[in-house]
This record gives sequence, C-alpha cells and structure tokens, in this order.
Amino acid sequence: MPFELFIGLRYLKAKRKSTFISLITLISVAGVALGVMALIIVLAVMTGFEEQLKEKILGTNAHIVVLSSLGAVHDYPQVIKKLEGMDGVVAATPFIYNQVMLSTGKNVSGVVLRGIDVKSDAKVTNLQKSMVEGKLDTLESEVGKTPGLVVGKELAKNLGLFLGDTVDVISPMGNITPLGMMPKLNRFRITGIFNTGMFEYDSTLAYVSLKEAQQFLDLGDVVTGVQLKVRDVYKSDQLAQKINQELGPPYHARDWMQMNKNILFALKTEKSVMFIILTLIVLVAAFGIASTLFMVVMEKTRDIAILKSMGATSRSIMRIFVFEGVIIGVLGTAIGVLGGLLVALNMESIVTVVQKVTGFELFSKDIYYLDHFPSQVIPSDVVLISITAVLISFAATLYPSWAASRMAPAEALRYE
Repeated sequence: MPFELFIGLRYLKAKRKSTFISLITLISVAGVALGVMALIIVLAVMTGFEEQLKEKILGTNAHIVVLSSLGAVHDYPQVIKKLEGMDGVVAATPFIYNQVMLSTGKNVSGVVLRGIDVKSDAKVTNLQKSMVEGKLDTLESEVGKTPGLVVGKELAKNLGLFLGDTVDVISPMGNITPLGMMPKLNRFRITGIFNTGMFEYDSTLAYVSLKEAQQFLDLGDVVTGVQLKVRDVYKSDQLAQKINQELGPPYHARDWMQMNKNILFALKTEKSVMFIILTLIVLVAAFGIASTLFMVVMEKTRDIAILKSMGATSRSIMRIFVFEGVIIGVLGTAIGVLGGLLVALNMESIVTVVQKVTGFELFSKDIYYLDHFPSQVIPSDVVLISITAVLISFAATLYPSWAASRMAPAEALRYE
C-alpha cells in the first residue's frame, strides 16, 4: 500500500479531542450517499413511467405507418407483399382511418373510426390484449347481422354504452342529393370494449372490420395505409427511410418516434433536467468534503511539516488528502448505490406499505391506468451516477490538498 493511501486512511479517524471532524466526515459521507440514492430512485421511476408509456403507444399503434400522398392506397396487397419481404419487417396489415360521430340518441361524440383486418392486425398491434370485454374477432360479423364495433373504455363510459348495445355511426362524407350532402348513417352493435391505459386512445378510437369500413365509407377496395411491426423498434427510423427509398412517391413512411416526438422529447428533457437538479445534492455534499479536508489540514499542520522534513514531496502531501477525500466520496457513493437499488427495486412494495400506514394514496391506479408502480433500473444510469459522484468528490479535494502541499515546514513548526 502506498504510504499516502495509508496515512489518508488514518486521517479519516480524528483524534479523541477532535471528534467534531469525524462527525463532519460522517455527514459528508451521508450527503454523498443521499444524493446518489435520490438520483438512482428518481431516474428509475422516470424510466419506468417512460417505458410504460412507450409500451402503451406501441401496443396500440404500429411501429411504422405507410401512407400515400394521394389519400388512399389502391394496390395495397402488392404493397404489403413488398413490405413484408424487406429485412427488419415482421408483419404488415392494412387499415382505414376516418373521422365519424357516434350517437346513442342522448349522447354524441366525435371519434376516429379505424377499419382493421382482424387476423393480420393481431400480428402488428396488441389491441387484442387490451380487450376487457368481448373479443376482437367478433368484428367479423355474419352477413345479415348488425356489424360489430369495438370502442374504448372511456368512450363507452362517456356514451353510456355496454356490451351488446347498438349505436349509430354517422359519416359526414355521405351521399349527394338534390338537397346537398347528406351524412351517411349506419347502426353498429358494441361487440367489445378495450382499455389501453391511454386516455387519448380510450376516449377517441373505435374499430370495425376492414370490409365494413370500406362499405360504410364507400371506399371500394382501397385502404388509408399499411401498418408495420418491425424487429427493432429503436431502428424504425432507419427502416422508414429505407421504405421511402424502396417504394418511392407517392408513398411515405413515418415511424412511431416521429409520430410521438413531442411527448418523447418532453420525457427525455424532463429526465435530463431532473438529473442535473439532483446532482446539486452531490455538489452540496462535495462542499462538505472540502470543509472536512480543510479542518484535517489545519489539525495535521504539524504532521505535514514533519513529513516534509523527512523527505515527503509536495505531490505526496497532496495525494494524502486527495485519497482521503476520494475515499469519503467512494464510500458515500457505494452506500448510496446500495440504498438506491434497494429502494428502486422494491418501490411498489414500499409505496403500498406507506399508503397503508399513512392512509394517503400516493399512487392512484385509476388516474395513471397502471396496475403497478413503475420503476426500472438501467445499469448504465447507475454507472453514470456513480462516476459523476466520484468525480465531483475528487474535484472537491483538489484545492484543500493543494493548500496542504504548499505548506512550508519551518512556518508550520514555528510555534511548536
């Protein structure tokens, strides 16, 4: 062991008459530990919410949507065949997208009507898994019966709809008559209710079969576009560019990150800002480390003079106090990492216990539409937090250590 490290370890424990320095040392360790712990917990919770949001977005929407600038895709079977043959594409399904109104006689609501091919849609989206009542395949109704309609949980609540009820679907683009444009109306039966956990989707989306949508909207054998499921969701932007090159005009592809860039950018920015703000806690603890080292230097003035008289260089003296400060930082970081991981990995149990003890609801499942408190620890975040804390601790040691190394032996021993 280098003698600088040995002496630095000895200086961590002050003399009996200077127990105040030991107390300041413990406070510095605790400050670093609390800062690191807060960073790990907060980033884990924010990452958990972010991943839950991404999962819900990708569960309802496709990874890539291919549209046409002409407003409709006429040769969609050929387009689907070509897209499914591209590397990175897992599955493809056609869809129809149009705005309509739902009317129950007492209540009216504007919604987005989606026509889907039930069999192929199950390979692209997780809509089937979001069903809370009924089944998605009931959209494929038999000839002569009322066509099926699947709506979101919030939309059903707003309109007072239940499984088996009928509702009028009104399309503003109806038939042209001598009296002008007359809206087209058709009656549908509620065959399923889904709950994605996203209020925007659950209150504004309604699904019918692809053939029924084509017939109701008088589209013929055309669709609005094609939805794709890709192998790597984080490389969907690259695949979208490749699709644009392969298909060419009038087709254009948009990936899920581009379609939801505002909310994803907000989450990323919020996470970065929280990291910066919570790092200030570690900076405050670093001032505690600097204060501790200044006190140790003042107490060990005689020792420093003796070491220099025995041949210790200024660099060796500086290393002694750098080692001492870094040890405080590393010890605090290690305690903070252990504490942060312990809390972050058991966040749901801790929240449940706190709610039972205090009687205060910290996390409402009805508001957030989540069945558990999200907390996800990313190893790279923990490593970044640890390195940042140790570097800040190291920076805090430089000036006190430099001041100690500049001390002259004769000046230090003058009054001894």
